[in-house]
Amino acid sequence: MNMPFYVSPEQLMKDRADFARKGIARGRSVVVLAYEDGIAFATENPSRALHKISEIYDRIAFAAVGKYNEFENLRVAGVRYADLRGYSYDRTDVNARGLANAYAQTLGTVFTTESKPLEVELVVAEVGRTAAQDQLYRISYDGSVADEQGVVVMGGQADQLGRVLQDAWEPGLGLADVLRLAVRALGAGGDGEEARTIPATQLEVAVLDRTRPRRAFRRISGSALEDLLADGDGPTAAADAATDDAGDTTGDGPATDEG
Repeated sequence: MNMPFYVSPEQLMKDRADFARKGIARGRSVVVLAYEDGIAFATENPSRALHKISEIYDRIAFAAVGKYNEFENLRVAGVRYADLRGYSYDRTDVNARGLANAYAQTLGTVFTTESKPLEVELVVAEVGRTAAQDQLYRISYDGSVADEQGVVVMGGQADQLGRVLQDAWEPGLGLADVLRLAVRALGAGGDGEEARTIPATQLEVAVLDRTRPRRAFRRISGSALEDLLADGDGPTAAADAATDDAGDTTGDGPATDEG
């Protein structure tokens, strides 16, 4: 006689959490840092077509690590949520808090009811008119939400990088300073590994710039990024010319954000 297979709820939740954490840890880290005029995002990503950092709405951006097809579906759902709310009510009614809550409900439901959790971790950021009004929310695979202040690191060696950045970051830094700090952290060696320099061509960098009148999101690449990483004062005109305002872009490099 075959006995029914039984797993306690506690063990089941632990197994799901371990599975999700392992998948997220395989992804390349994403660093999010507040700076004087907004919020900066940086990650190592050689792909120019598939992105881990994207615009959601006028002053809201999305960053993710984990399995590409899963967080891309979440990004598209977030764009639809924001567009529908802005159209039905007012554009000012679309905010990062509401979007983070929607993502938390989706991730929490999948984690508790589906056989496999989503292997993703998200950041939803909104730039305010002042630094005090900036919002940074980190949403985990199980639907938990954390209201972060100034520094967020996801994926890869997040704990180690987070400690490095917390010690070096301070409010009011300029864009060039936070980008150099982010890239230095991304290239920092782990246990027994040597630090490396990541070239600008292998980086994906974007900002939410509070000085822009409406659409705050812009990408930074090419010579503008090289100038910022080199001396911290790349010309504004070159930076604007090298950015891409289009927010409806897709996710990560390979089909699973691993490596």
